[in-house]
Amino acid sequence: SCCNRFRTESISCGGDEKRVDSRTIYVGHRPCPDTEAFIPSKFCDNRIVSSKYTVWNFLPKNLFEQFRRIANFYFLIIFLVQVIVDTPTSPVTSGLPLFFVITVTAIKQGYEDWLRHKADKEVNKYPVTVLEDGRSVKKESEKIKVGDVVEVVEDETFPCDLILLQSSREDGTCFVTTASLDGESNHKTHYTVPDTEKDLQALTATIECEQPQPDLYKFVGRMHIYKQEQEPAVRSLGPENLLLKGATLKNTKKIYGVAVYTGMETKMALNYQGKSQKRSAVEKSINAFLLVYLCILISKAVVCTTLKYVWQSKEGQDEPWYNQKTQKEKDSNMYLKMFTDFLSFMVLFNFIIPVSMYVTVEMQKFLGSFFITWDKDFFDPEIQEGALVNTSDLNEELGQVEYVFTDKTGTLTQNNMEFIECCIDVHIICMLGFMCHFVCLFISIYQEKEELFLRALCLCHTVQVKEAGSEVLADQVDGIDGLLLQPEEERGFIASSPDEIALVKGAMKYGFTFLGLESKSMKIKNRQNDIEEYKLLHVLNFDPVRRRMSVIVQTTSGETLLFCKGADSSIFPRVRPEEVDRIRMHVERNATEGYRTLCVAYKQLSAEEYAMADTGLREARLALQDREEKLMAMYNQVEMGMSLIGATAVEDRLQEEAAETMEALQGAGMKVWVLTGDKMETAKSTCYACRLFQRGTELLELTVRTLEDERLKSWSTANQDYGFIIDGATLSLVMNPPRDADASQYKSLFLQICQNCTAVLCCRMAPLQKAQIVKMVKNSKGSPITLSIGDGANDVSMILEAHVGIGIKGKEGRQAVRNSDYAVPKLKHLKKLLLAHGHLYYVRIAHLVQYFFYKNLCFILPQFLYQFFCGYSQQPLYDAAYLTMYNICFTSMPILAYSLLEQHTSIEILLDNAALYREIANNAMLRWHPFLYWTVLGIFQGLMFFFGVRFLFSNPALQDNGQVFGNWSYGTIVFTVLVFTVTLKLALDTRHWTWINHFVIWGSLAFYVFFSFFWGGIIWPFLKQQRLYFVFANMLSSVSAWLVIIILILLSLLPEILLVVLRKPRGPHSRQVYFSLPFPLLSLNSSFLPYPSYFLIFSLIYILFCSSFILHHVLTRCDVTQSQPITRYLKLYSYVKQWLVSLLVAGLH
Repeated sequence: SCCNRFRTESISCGGDEKRVDSRTIYVGHRPCPDTEAFIPSKFCDNRIVSSKYTVWNFLPKNLFEQFRRIANFYFLIIFLVQVIVDTPTSPVTSGLPLFFVITVTAIKQGYEDWLRHKADKEVNKYPVTVLEDGRSVKKESEKIKVGDVVEVVEDETFPCDLILLQSSREDGTCFVTTASLDGESNHKTHYTVPDTEKDLQALTATIECEQPQPDLYKFVGRMHIYKQEQEPAVRSLGPENLLLKGATLKNTKKIYGVAVYTGMETKMALNYQGKSQKRSAVEKSINAFLLVYLCILISKAVVCTTLKYVWQSKEGQDEPWYNQKTQKEKDSNMYLKMFTDFLSFMVLFNFIIPVSMYVTVEMQKFLGSFFITWDKDFFDPEIQEGALVNTSDLNEELGQVEYVFTDKTGTLTQNNMEFIECCIDVHIICMLGFMCHFVCLFISIYQEKEELFLRALCLCHTVQVKEAGSEVLADQVDGIDGLLLQPEEERGFIASSPDEIALVKGAMKYGFTFLGLESKSMKIKNRQNDIEEYKLLHVLNFDPVRRRMSVIVQTTSGETLLFCKGADSSIFPRVRPEEVDRIRMHVERNATEGYRTLCVAYKQLSAEEYAMADTGLREARLALQDREEKLMAMYNQVEMGMSLIGATAVEDRLQEEAAETMEALQGAGMKVWVLTGDKMETAKSTCYACRLFQRGTELLELTVRTLEDERLKSWSTANQDYGFIIDGATLSLVMNPPRDADASQYKSLFLQICQNCTAVLCCRMAPLQKAQIVKMVKNSKGSPITLSIGDGANDVSMILEAHVGIGIKGKEGRQAVRNSDYAVPKLKHLKKLLLAHGHLYYVRIAHLVQYFFYKNLCFILPQFLYQFFCGYSQQPLYDAAYLTMYNICFTSMPILAYSLLEQHTSIEILLDNAALYREIANNAMLRWHPFLYWTVLGIFQGLMFFFGVRFLFSNPALQDNGQVFGNWSYGTIVFTVLVFTVTLKLALDTRHWTWINHFVIWGSLAFYVFFSFFWGGIIWPFLKQQRLYFVFANMLSSVSAWLVIIILILLSLLPEILLVVLRKPRGPHSRQVYFSLPFPLLSLNSSFLPYPSYFLIFSLIYILFCSSFILHHVLTRCDVTQSQPITRYLKLYSYVKQWLVSLLVAGLH
């Protein structure tokens, strides 16, 4: 009874038996006649929610997520310690950078969520038309309820999942595109439920269907239609009756449908899943380096805390006469005091952990992604679009790719089908343009078979005709093929596959024209211009498992015919063996030449055979339980015992520059795997055309027969070039072997073989198998970086699985583009994306990371050394303003500009020499060796800063009036040398100078000088104590301070300059490569620079030399040369001068 609103039934879903609740829906909310008490069912509304935050929970939820990051949580703890414990530095020094980081990230995430809210509102507030009490009522989409009858007009999207009740087309069909769901842009045909009332207001019906589930291609239900004084009619419901939310109505003026799933229960919403967070190798390296520096920080705090109490244990040191302890201090717990001191030292040294680096990295990735979008070489005039960046977090991963997994159709090829030839019996008909060449003369019997073959091409398909009165595009867009000019009329073809259009056009060239389908009647025009009419009885739909489709038609004379077309592996077992032998050779030859092949067969059904088939098919379609299995069984039964007519060959041309792109990727050290659903011979020919397989490459084919072959072990250890081929069936056995087999042995052997081959071809692959292959390689030893590229919905699984997913804006919709990390219009753009952009992004961000750790080590090491000379009293060396501004203002902009604009090698050289990509493979610039080099450099320069200034302060009377410099002058000189050295170090590393680089580098140094004068030249009323009042100005009034700053900068940079000048280039591309382990090596012949780097280096040396020379003469003419420190520095200057002269001479030679 329809009154039982909820029933539990066993429904087959995806091949598995599951107990699921069914739902009963009342069409138009009208109860069925025998309902005693109608209680409306409660279902969710039609609101879509994809946003993450609300106004009320944004702040707490966002803060919670941000402080889950280790670095942010660490700095929060440091800030709280500064607030609670009496520490040597102000809480502002840690709080301000942390607040800046948290605020910038919150603004970015809030903006992204605001965009999601905006998109949700646009969808939920979209106006729709609903039938209520015989009237069309305008409503907002979010107010649609399950059971509402909704009106949708052409080119509108369906607001929820609907069962098609009525269509404006006479044959009761409508056409939709589901590009936003599954990526397929071709038109799909859907059918109204039979026997429904034309006046929907008079329709009384209930729908019984399964509960919501995410499978787009599965739907099981039935409809009970009630009419007065008649038994209820029961009609089966399947995917062909279901219109999915997000799909678009095409080539149909208007339809009416009843809502069955709404809101978050629609199949589109159930299929939406946020992409898993992908982490780059650089981020993992940052975390590893962070742990090292955290250990250094803790060890510094432990050393200083221990030495403090060792030093205070000496008599008179703990309580000197001038600093007596209070009673409270004497009564305090010693261990608590030690712990507090430890925390104070942690706070004092915490700047060694660069919190601002995370913000800089985020900004570099976000801003750097625009360079891909703005690249004019990625613009495609055909689609008027360029590249698209969906995920900016993986820019540097583009420079680390080791494995490339690519689809074939639409990626390596154009997915633009052209009919080439057909083979009828043993006779071949070739098409060249509009000319036909007959290899053999057809006698009457063969002519009859030829006409039967061409009729099969005109009848066995799901192609629809769009008349010339409608707007038909000249190009194939959304499955509409170009206009076909005929003497009488113009018409366009609409199909779910470009193959079908190519075959129908091919038949047209031979004189058989498909005129269309009207009211289950198919019309074709033959060579004599006579109209033939066939009644369409059944369509046995194409299925990727069956790999064939059939139609059952009836002629005007009453004959019942079955026409079937499909893959040779699917057709040959269902026809007579002697017929197969005549066709097989031509099919294999066409496949070897790279053509897509289909075989065509037919069968004449007797009245008894058709009656049995008709009854079986109708019963199977009405079944609520095991419907798919029952239909498959009937299809297999009907399609046995057919006669083979012939085969077709359709060409799918290669993408532009596909071969050159694949060759460049292999030259860069990447291994290319082709994962396709096509047959082995066709895919193999495409691999040869793309130069993945060379003519001298020995191909290894793994089939079920060779799985236990001993040759597998020799393959896995082979040293010569091999190409490897495997099909989907064999892969299933490898990935999921029988229980009695050793699964790990098969997988291990398979992976070893693949890794030893130059290229791998996997054919007859299901989408899930593609993802399994990518996952297997991704999780193999060494965790290689993988990239997947495809253009269709069947490629989405492998795109999401790989480290980097690339979508191609092709003809199979935009599902791959939406789920990808990056999208490009053509395959050829992948070359520049990886070899140029990927290479540059990796070098830039690797230098950024190493530079940040280096400059913070230079910053904190003098602070640590200072504790040995101040009684471990936690006295800061730098002023609080310097501590706060160092990473935020003084040194942040130059490295950000470098990480965005640097081109250590020109893009032309990177594209011409693919082997340069190998130089940065395996995260070469962020390994422990270069990290150690940067760390040693930071330690050397930190020691130079501190002890160089201490050498000057051996006599602190550095002014003419004998005034003594204090500890804040000491720290300011150290800080000045520090800022200038780390900034000039970056200037030496810069290879590509722009006005922005000049502005931020020299501007940052000028800003530091200006800020120091400004901060120390004014009495600030809000400061309790002003440590730097006129310190900077007094420091610069001392000639000795000037001298020590210049010489220390020179001595700190001298090792870098010597290494750059004296080290000889190595390797064939060393003069074009930016770095050579273990440190960045500057190229000396980059013609694209405004001026060569060595000129910049020697200019800097010359400026420093001249400055020192002038100071030398100023000092020797003054009386201050009698002071001990100046005398020492004059001696030191004489040694430095000799080094500089020798260096200049060596460089000039």
